Amino acid sequence: MKHYLIWIPFFLVCPFVQGQINSVATEQSTLLKGNYSFYAMDPFQYCYSVQAHVFRKTLDKEYFEYKNVSLGKITKVDIQNPLKLLLYYEDFNTVILLDNQLNETQRIDFSLEKTPINVTAIGIASLNQLWIYNSLNQQLGLYDYLKNTYKTVGTPLTAKIKHYTSDFNTFTWIDENNQGYSCSIFGNITSLGAYPTGDQLQIISTTTVLLSEKEELYIATRQRDNSWVKRKLSIAEKRFEKFYYQGQNLTIFTTEGIYNFKIILP
Repeated sequence: MKHYLIWIPFFLVCPFVQGQINSVATEQSTLLKGNYSFYAMDPFQYCYSVQAHVFRKTLDKEYFEYKNVSLGKITKVDIQNPLKLLLYYEDFNTVILLDNQLNETQRIDFSLEKTPINVTAIGIASLNQLWIYNSLNQQLGLYDYLKNTYKTVGTPLTAKIKHYTSDFNTFTWIDENNQGYSCSIFGNITSLGAYPTGDQLQIISTTTVLLSEKEELYIATRQRDNSWVKRKLSIAEKRFEKFYYQGQNLTIFTTEGIYNFKIILP
């Protein structure tokens, strides 16, 4: 497969530059039929999916399932730690933690906490903690799920979170003004400047986003001069409802079902 180097002259002042078409999505999997709201694969090749109210983990003949209809819709899944999986049910302000066989290990109803917490963003952090954005005080926080303690980090945000991602040590977000920021577990907030926009967008890292425009997919990467270069992904599925990237796997959700692609981002 050919890859193209894109040279950006230093005198460009436009923050977003359209690059050459670059086909980097390969190895389409068999169409998986059904109405899925989440589908991803971890480094051990286990597949995770959400269909209706059911969360599943599969690999060949291995099959695990977690179902909790009483909590409603699963609105957030975090699988970055295969031994500690996170499901968030926004309607009930409740998080469920699961082990690697999808056994429920802990249930946290944030509405019952001594410190009022209304979670609108959440993810697994290091040191037995959860990243939390509390919309009541507009601050990021860390919740220790072993000690059941909560502390705020950083300063209150001045604009609403539009997109976000997190890893064990960093919470990264784009606000409603398309300005990007990252916060460390020590509360240090770094401004990342302007980000590109799209019909849909997923933050991959502080320097890379995946976005769609008019049913076309693009990878946008930040350059040293803080400009962005967009490269179009060539995929056969032109009509899709949404997409999701995890661990070099790109999932395209269509009305017929979902497709999986292997993709190596810059």
